[in-house]
Amino acid sequence: MTESGSYKDTVNLPKTNFDMRANAIKREPEIQKFWEENKIYDRLSKENPGELFILHDGPPYANGSLHSGHALGQILKDIVNRYQLLQGRKIRYVPGWDCHGLPIELKVLQNMKPAERQNLTPLQLRQKAKAFALEAVEDQSKTCKRFGMWGDFEHPYLTLQPEYEAAQIGVLGQMFLKGYIYRGLKPVHWSPSSKTALAEAELEYPEGHTSRSIYAAFPITGLAEGIKPLLGEYLSELGVAIWTTTPWTIPGNLAVAVNADLNYAVVEVSRQDAETQGNLSAFAPLREINFKYLIVAADLVESLSSTLGVELTVKTIFKGKDLEHTTYRHPLFDRESPIVIGGDYITTESGTGLVHTAPGHGQEDYIVGQRYGLPILAPVDDNGNFTQEAGEFAGLNVLGDGNQAVIDALTAAGCLLKEEPYQHKYPYDWRTKKPTIFRATEQWFASVEGFREEALKAIASVKWIPAQGENRITPMVAERSDWCISRQRSWGVPIPVFYDEETGEPLLNAETIAHVQAIIAEKGSDAWWELSVEKLLPESYRHNGRSYRKGMDTMDVWFDSGSSWAAVTKQRPELHYPADMYLEGSDQHRGWFQSSLLTSVAVNDCAPYKTVLTHGFVLDEQGRKMSKSEGNVVDPNTIIEGGKNQKQEPPYGADVLRLWVSSVDYSADVRIGKNIIKQLNDVRGKIRNTARFLLGSLHDFNPETDSVPFEELPELDRYMLHRITEVFQEVTEAFDSFQFFRFFQTVQNFCVVDLSNFYLDVAKDRLYISAPNTFRRRSCQTVLKIALENLARAIAPVLCHTAEDIWQYFPYKTPYKSVFESGWVQIDQKWLNPELAEFWQQVRQIRTEVNKVLEQARIEKLIGSSLEAKALLYIADEQLRSSVKTLNTAIGNGINELRYLFLTSQVELLDSPDKLRDVKYNLQTDTWGIGVVNADGEKCDRCWNYSTHVGESAEHPLICERCVAALAGEF
Repeated sequence: MTESGSYKDTVNLPKTNFDMRANAIKREPEIQKFWEENKIYDRLSKENPGELFILHDGPPYANGSLHSGHALGQILKDIVNRYQLLQGRKIRYVPGWDCHGLPIELKVLQNMKPAERQNLTPLQLRQKAKAFALEAVEDQSKTCKRFGMWGDFEHPYLTLQPEYEAAQIGVLGQMFLKGYIYRGLKPVHWSPSSKTALAEAELEYPEGHTSRSIYAAFPITGLAEGIKPLLGEYLSELGVAIWTTTPWTIPGNLAVAVNADLNYAVVEVSRQDAETQGNLSAFAPLREINFKYLIVAADLVESLSSTLGVELTVKTIFKGKDLEHTTYRHPLFDRESPIVIGGDYITTESGTGLVHTAPGHGQEDYIVGQRYGLPILAPVDDNGNFTQEAGEFAGLNVLGDGNQAVIDALTAAGCLLKEEPYQHKYPYDWRTKKPTIFRATEQWFASVEGFREEALKAIASVKWIPAQGENRITPMVAERSDWCISRQRSWGVPIPVFYDEETGEPLLNAETIAHVQAIIAEKGSDAWWELSVEKLLPESYRHNGRSYRKGMDTMDVWFDSGSSWAAVTKQRPELHYPADMYLEGSDQHRGWFQSSLLTSVAVNDCAPYKTVLTHGFVLDEQGRKMSKSEGNVVDPNTIIEGGKNQKQEPPYGADVLRLWVSSVDYSADVRIGKNIIKQLNDVRGKIRNTARFLLGSLHDFNPETDSVPFEELPELDRYMLHRITEVFQEVTEAFDSFQFFRFFQTVQNFCVVDLSNFYLDVAKDRLYISAPNTFRRRSCQTVLKIALENLARAIAPVLCHTAEDIWQYFPYKTPYKSVFESGWVQIDQKWLNPELAEFWQQVRQIRTEVNKVLEQARIEKLIGSSLEAKALLYIADEQLRSSVKTLNTAIGNGINELRYLFLTSQVELLDSPDKLRDVKYNLQTDTWGIGVVNADGEKCDRCWNYSTHVGESAEHPLICERCVAALAGEF
């Protein structure tokens, strides 16, 4: 064996069939099939020894395909669940879908010809809507499974299932019997474009809405007793000034409200001065007004003077409470109304300090109206048009011509002070993207007031992640008005109420609820439309001499999904209530988290969840909101399967998407895009390559016979076990605290810095050069096995396919078929050794500095490989120098020596830095001096180290003393 290059077959190079490329598009479905055929999830979820952990799925809406925001939420859930499984807990994950409601109804109607729509019965519409929803569920379910999600996808919960609808009717029934559900004529958010009442969660507030705001004055007709002496002289020409952003509500005006504690003033309106200044246009309407004097808030006199373009002179000042029971005449209708005391909502921040009050068109107006016994007037129909009650305005649309007509009428009556555009937040229907109005209609409400304190206590008992979630939902519930739960649509669960034909009185009690609930449990909610009133009524009401009609309102879809705790976690025997966790986007503080909380507290006096985790929204790479019109939508399916042009949009597979989810700080808004995904693909590649090296290096290792006991391991290996302990403790803490980005950073750092750039770099010589069965090699393999198994387990919640792929290529037998059966990372506290670690941290620091000098020598061609070098090292600190000396003994153990750590052929430790003066390649600081010179001796043909002993063996003249010993099985 003396021929040059003939020793390569004696080197133990890594051997594995584990592919460097993920080939995810082919491999991931194979792995998913393996899980399914071996029932891995099924068995672990039931047979794990630990407690049951229930993450209850918030129902995504069965409308269209899943987008990046869904991918973030769904994958987060799966990461949590898989970690719990690896920790030995039983998990049962039941995916769910929200299937009722207006968006589906609108989609169905959009897909039909106008003539078809005309003849559509509610039942036909419901059947079409159901088919549409089930199709979307099928599509989304497929996507979830392709994400790698585990759960009971064969038996999901759907809000259209009869057993779900029946449980929901049960929740409504219990709330009604406790006195929390009532019917009332109250102003609600009404969408003329959808023709239904809306809940707060169904509104959005787009930027840039401009309203036509007006300042107007109403003539005072009578003064309250207490204020007569003060204001009597102004009465004949006195008006009360108001400001509103909704002129169309003026026909509904029944009062003007003041703040009892504010100061108000009578001001004289002086036109002459302004006119002589030639500033006519700013206050043109004021030339035709009927008022010499106005009542306004004292603090606003100056700003109103400039807004209206006139001089206002204060005549007298008094408190708001003194105005109570003063009367004024409506400028457009023949009626007299009172000035009343409002609340804190009346401020001097804008307007006039007096608030036009229409109890049929506003929440505060309604509350004040109730206090003063005012009627609820809302002369507007379902389409947003004025009714006959609005007199001359009847038939006009309040958001269009109606607004203009009211302004014109006020001008003609001499009551308009000014009109100006006003930009502010205004509620729009989140589905049609059109403005809504406040309008009093007969609706069913849940009285939040009845259980608000209990709801706030329940919020405080829950763990919120991130903690600010509690600060978001608390004020929402604290300030929430009663919840309007009825909708004027066909596609939903009916409110099971009957009305007396003669009196209009609603019939709803324990008996009628139980009867309808039983019918719906058997036949589904279509029964409400299919069956006659007779069949839907209990026996005792069928022949009692009265006739009834059934109500046609359906329940708010937030009531649907908010009942899922009753229909799913409480009803399914394999689950439990309250659930351990709810996890959704932060918009659900006003949606599902809140509707679930309110129904659960109302019925059972406790929150339906113990922990709530929320994530932010997904934006594009520039931090912009994604929209089809911008063309910046990132489709998760394209990331997984690739796009039309696979060069531009390559298929990355689900694991890269999952890795992205773990890499972002989900507590804020997160970004996604081509460059981000490409970087994450590189990270997955790095993890795969690290695992591939570990797998290859263990090809001849049998853990049962070849492992080296911890006590016998050399220092470097024990230091590495210390690092492994630190790293995987950190990873465990990251998962325990749901800070997945910490897992991502820690694992990436471990693979690149601790393994690839340090331990594995150093280990190659031991693994390749030594005889297969030597201590030097087996001790290293002992550590590699621990690193490999724990790396596979630690990445399994996130990179579930990659982890399983690695596990399937283990070169030795393991008792576990799947990585998920093997449990969580296994580390031994005795491996922790901070003192040893402190010393080795310093050695690694020196190694980094040596590498810098070697790199310089390589760039300038003194050396090719670092093995062609000899390192000269001076350490200023005496204690460290003597410690390092122990690593550099003439006869070392072939492991902890500096030459192996630095990957040089020799290292010379210097007692003073003087020798470095003449060395061209050096680096000197106060701490150390490093020099690089050519290695002594000849290059070994087998290990490529330089040695002065090459040629000493007659049998192997081309190799060094180490390789001669290795071939003899001794090194």
